Amino acid sequence: MSSSDSRRPAFLGLGSVLAVALCTLWLAGTRHLDLYINPRYAVFTVVLAAVAVPAAVAGLVVVARGAGHTHDHAGPDDAPTVRTGGATRLLRSALVGIAAVVTIGVTVAMLVLPPATLSARTAQQRSVGSATLSDATGASGTVALLGSDAVDTSGYGVKDWAALIRQTTDTSALVGKRVTLTGFVVPGSDGAFTLTRFVISCCAVDAQPVGIGVVTSGAVPDENAWVTVTGSLVANPDQSSDARIVIGAATVKRVQQPEDPYEY
Repeated sequence: MSSSDSRRPAFLGLGSVLAVALCTLWLAGTRHLDLYINPRYAVFTVVLAAVAVPAAVAGLVVVARGAGHTHDHAGPDDAPTVRTGGATRLLRSALVGIAAVVTIGVTVAMLVLPPATLSARTAQQRSVGSATLSDATGASGTVALLGSDAVDTSGYGVKDWAALIRQTTDTSALVGKRVTLTGFVVPGSDGAFTLTRFVISCCAVDAQPVGIGVVTSGAVPDENAWVTVTGSLVANPDQSSDARIVIGAATVKRVQQPEDPYEY
């Protein structure tokens, strides 16, 4: 194998590291990094990317300089490789080329296309409102049960209420509790939808949807629309549903997507 063939993977690998590091720093600079990772890992990720940029550049310089000091040497032992290695080198070059195109394409897409949150389609694919919903909340511990009025639920989000509903044996204690929650719409049927948020433990890859059913006498908002729902917890009128408690909506107000659309 020629020295140019052996250097191609090095160039590609270092170039990929450089591209990913630059994209990470760009996302951090535009305050969009939290659309991909949990904020608690942001500082570590940015520092790692900042170190990777000069390291990758230095590596590319070293490989490029080394190219000027290496020469191919042919001998009797190289003859079989010359005769039989053409197809292997062609295949290797093709794979390296494909990898380079993919790397460049991903980099350009991240820089050109606007960052987007996970959608209602993803929530449906990942079974929002499933029986294991409370296991996907990412909560550090169980939320406080509503045993008395002393429990402050003003800071509860969709994740907390969803976990509480799943953890409560006697759901009658929840009926009548007032809630005001913001999330996006996963449509249901018969004037119902699921108010949904994604919970990120580490990054968007492991994001899990959590949601609470909403029944309303008005029109169901469009799929993926962000809304703020104000109402009371009521027994689910759909007896065939696994969800025992839903929100009986007094108002459903269309809102802009929050600056931080995820819960943690």
